[in-house]
Amino acid sequence: MTLSAAQVADALAQYERDGYAIVRGFLSADEVAELQARTTELYATAMEHPVTFRHGNLAYEVLPEQHFGQRYVIQAYWFSWADAYFDHLRSHPHYFDLLSPLLGRDIKQVTQQMHWKPPGARLTGYRFHQDLMFREAKHAYDDVVRDTVNVGLAIDRATPENGCLRIIPRSNTKGYLGLSDNGGGSIMKGLTLEDELVDVGLDPADIVHVELEPGDLAMWSLLTVHGSLPNESVYERAFAISSYVNGAASQRGEWAFRDGVPQRLGDVPQLCKNEKLYDRLEPYHDPTEWYL
Repeated sequence: MTLSAAQVADALAQYERDGYAIVRGFLSADEVAELQARTTELYATAMEHPVTFRHGNLAYEVLPEQHFGQRYVIQAYWFSWADAYFDHLRSHPHYFDLLSPLLGRDIKQVTQQMHWKPPGARLTGYRFHQDLMFREAKHAYDDVVRDTVNVGLAIDRATPENGCLRIIPRSNTKGYLGLSDNGGGSIMKGLTLEDELVDVGLDPADIVHVELEPGDLAMWSLLTVHGSLPNESVYERAFAISSYVNGAASQRGEWAFRDGVPQRLGDVPQLCKNEKLYDRLEPYHDPTEWYL
């Protein structure tokens, strides 16, 4: 159960050159079938909640019937706390094969997200942005950009029609550009205009649609400009995103590998991205209507 040396070398070369890379067949067909079934179960669990639910780092982001005609789940965070299958998946050996040349043998995970784009949900696009905007505690890393790699695992086929990831190659070489960083709300509200890209020195003609088959994986840096359009098709699109860091260089994150050995979650959630984690650890429903 290892990625081939050629797969890893090709991915790392593309990542170094373009700020992103694609690994085809990251999971086997049997693994994909189980992942799809488990993701369907996770969505059903999240749908049991009338509005957004939070418990420590675990969260289900719910769009309620009141404003969307029917209930939708669009995101989940740190669902490994509720499902042992996903706790094992986050330290799948293929992640170590791919990431250890960049991050070393001790690796932590600072984000675990599931993005769903249910047909008809409307609010399923993401403005162009750089993920560095979501790292509030930059002091908690030796070098947060150098020591972080983001990965996205395709659960369903990802196409331009159902809102696949869109990336601007080599945009990571331009530093932090402040796209969508106006302090005014969610990157899921509205879409990025081409003029906004031009204003920061990016060419909209360079946008690449990252089309993936189930089991394919994309990787990108904290400075790589990316986003996506809403799902305009009748097909589902689920996408599992994780962010991994050099464990020796980070004070944040849950251990994924220690000296190459896969790790399970502990008894208490660790600080990852949620800097206010310990303010409220108990489960609760969050009725905040950020989407209005």
